[in-house]
Amino acid sequence: MILLRVSLIFLVLFLLPDWYIYKTYLTSLHHRRWKRAYWLPTVLLLLILVIFLIGHDTLHEYFGTYLIVALCVTIPKTVFMLTSILLKLFRRLVKRPVPHGWIALAPALLTFGYVLFGAIKGKENFQVKEVTFYSPDLPDAFDGYRILQLSDIHSGSWKGNGKALQEAIDLCNRQNADLAVFTGDLVNSRADELLEFMPVFAQLKARDGVYSVLGNHDYGSYVKWENEQARLANVDSLIARENRMGWCMLQNDHRIIYKGTDSIAVVGVENSGKPPFPDRGDLPKALQGTDGMFKVLLSHDPTHWRRKVLPDTSVQLTLSGHTHDMQISLFGFSVSKFIYPEHRGLYLEGNRGLYVNIGLGYVLFPMRLGAWPEITVLTLKKGNNKSIQ
Repeated sequence: MILLRVSLIFLVLFLLPDWYIYKTYLTSLHHRRWKRAYWLPTVLLLLILVIFLIGHDTLHEYFGTYLIVALCVTIPKTVFMLTSILLKLFRRLVKRPVPHGWIALAPALLTFGYVLFGAIKGKENFQVKEVTFYSPDLPDAFDGYRILQLSDIHSGSWKGNGKALQEAIDLCNRQNADLAVFTGDLVNSRADELLEFMPVFAQLKARDGVYSVLGNHDYGSYVKWENEQARLANVDSLIARENRMGWCMLQNDHRIIYKGTDSIAVVGVENSGKPPFPDRGDLPKALQGTDGMFKVLLSHDPTHWRRKVLPDTSVQLTLSGHTHDMQISLFGFSVSKFIYPEHRGLYLEGNRGLYVNIGLGYVLFPMRLGAWPEITVLTLKKGNNKSIQ
């Protein structure tokens, strides 16, 4: 289904700019061979797309590379088309000749370079984001407490590139956080994806430990298994490996963190998403015994916050991931805002908050543009919330 939706989007991106460019700039050419040659890259890319749609599942591991090539072709052409249209409108307003084709070529070439950067370096352009969260309920001893959050690593996408993940974990450790948390999607589907990187992830350290929850991908629902028992065994294997790395798995459970006579609760639920994503979160079970405490909830899917956390609990701070901000954000805009009301950063309702980390890894297409891979450091402060990140 995801592959089909992406294919429909690319069909529009392929054909609309090509039709415009051909009609506007190429119909006057006298050489038919050049006219035919112009359509050749598009025809080849569409044929390859058809092969992916009807081909064997084993071909899908190469779909990410195909997407990068397609984006390098379609996005610059789209920018060229839009710039050309705007310049033609401008020409009508000023009633003077404007070389719209040559001028539109400049932003198209810049866009090509930007997309290429996102594919080659953007997915490793790790960013540390400092966020402050205020709460009047925070115990005095935890004023200034620092929580490092990672999310959506998607280990299978980093195959053979442990060096990049080592750099990310080293960067995390340099933050000297009091607590480290991971909010789901450690793998794309299979627990074996983790084997290559376990020695790296085991190096993640924080004074009060590392806590983790499952995300929708961690349940292995996106591949075909021999039977349901095989899928469940895969999930059990993933949980066991995370625990062996020193990451404490919270499955509808909580742990108490003490500082002197003060304490806070770190609560973790299994994935709670809207269909088609799994909903296995059990908040009442996870929160049992935390009444009156300041609570930090780890819940992979940010839609959980408005559906159940805000109306049914007193949780002060929820940490989520899942959205990736669609891995593309241009000038602060991402289409993820049309899918997830809370898709990136800090959101507040009174003195209660949700932070959505846009993830360290990538899935489907191997790139990030603007929505750079994120490491979040949240500082807890006693008081009323003063700003929105």
